[in-house]
Amino acid sequence: MWTHYEPVHAVTYFHPRARAAYGAAGLRGYWRGYFAGRAAPLGPTGPAPVIAAFYNFAPHMVIRALPAVWQLATPDQALRARLTGAVQALAELTYELPERHLVEAADLLEAATDGLGTAGRVLGAANAALPRGEYPLARLWQAATTLREHRGDGHVAALVAADLDPVETLAWRVAVDMPPANLLGRGWSEQDWSQARERLTVRGWLDADGKPTERGRSAFQAIEDATDVAAARPWLTLGPDRAHRLRELLDPIARAAHTVIPPDSPIGLPPLASCPRGFRLISRRPPTQTS
Repeated sequence: MWTHYEPVHAVTYFHPRARAAYGAAGLRGYWRGYFAGRAAPLGPTGPAPVIAAFYNFAPHMVIRALPAVWQLATPDQALRARLTGAVQALAELTYELPERHLVEAADLLEAATDGLGTAGRVLGAANAALPRGEYPLARLWQAATTLREHRGDGHVAALVAADLDPVETLAWRVAVDMPPANLLGRGWSEQDWSQARERLTVRGWLDADGKPTERGRSAFQAIEDATDVAAARPWLTLGPDRAHRLRELLDPIARAAHTVIPPDSPIGLPPLASCPRGFRLISRRPPTQTS
């Protein structure tokens, strides 16, 4: 399910219309829009909660953005910009789909959010508390975003429980499958990266050549499995038949969204598979989400 709703959310990071909407609101420059749009559900917050909730950015990078962005756009203005840009992006990508398709997908995705438990999930809770959109694409994007942040909160909890700090997490991703250039923009210094790799080596996750060990792969897979288990309740509540129907409906939308998402983006989305009738609600997959 994650591979089908995450692309819907991710247009906000990559589609030109989404970025233009932030610029029109006064949030020029990629990171201003990113931090303002993603943090806006929390209100006019300072850097500390965002450093904690976003997890993988160097503190000084967040401090540079917040609270300064609120002088350029209020949280309400940032929320309007992110929704406007996302809806315009999805409208361009899904114009061939009939409205009834989008309405049914939005109905089912919102039904999945009805099964959320938000205790301990700051970004998931903040997005779940926002008013639902008036139109199908607005409803669809907001529900996908709520589920995405809910899942991300659970992933951060699993990382914390495994005592894997933010830069160690990024260094692990680079060692496994991510081009370094995609993650160097998170604000960490070369010394931070080097020390993180050293800690992973001492821990037995990387070998002397910086390659992942079986111990590291097994330990990180346990984090991924814990993330999946923590994210399963909405789909268990929805039930397998409605979950399968939702996946069918999301499939063409997600595939369209993939056309604007770089294949090596930091989100770590794998290629979309086919949609078999007997799919599992929880499955193993590559390491994921760092955005």
